[in-house]
Amino acid sequence: MSTPFTPAEVRHAVELLASRSLIRLVTEIDDNGAIPPRRLAGTLPDLSTHQLRSASDTARTHGLIRVASGAGLELTDSGSELADLYDAMARWARRHAVPAPVCEFSPRIRHVLDLLAPSLTTEHGDGLAPLSAVTGAGAAADLARPRTLLIQWLAANPQVARAFEPEPVA
Repeated sequence: MSTPFTPAEVRHAVELLASRSLIRLVTEIDDNGAIPPRRLAGTLPDLSTHQLRSASDTARTHGLIRVASGAGLELTDSGSELADLYDAMARWARRHAVPAPVCEFSPRIRHVLDLLAPSLTTEHGDGLAPLSAVTGAGAAADLARPRTLLIQWLAANPQVARAFEPEPVA
């Protein structure tokens, strides 16, 4: 499966998707439902006010969450699909004990995204050959599903791969 992403788009998407605060926000809402905005700090106490504001602003800007009347912050369809993608990546990482046998969820996602990033810009076969050298043939073959899901998700959410430029002042 070839990909239409430039190296700059892949770098931007990986940085955004691997953000610990974004991962925490998306997975918390996926696991436990909508979060009232005033309960955000109490729900995610390990994140600073700045990290919470940045994560919720980023998630809204990229169409991952919305403010539902009465319910608080909830995932959009794209946000729910991202949560499913995060789960698939984490399952692969746990199965293959990367980056370590015992590791938190966010670093596992970052590690998988870092492994997949180079394969998203190559036109060589299925893009998994370079991964075999890093992860082994069996692990690389298992990584095909998360890679395919990531490509599909990015194709459906192109705004994530594009860096937002500030609007020029008139």
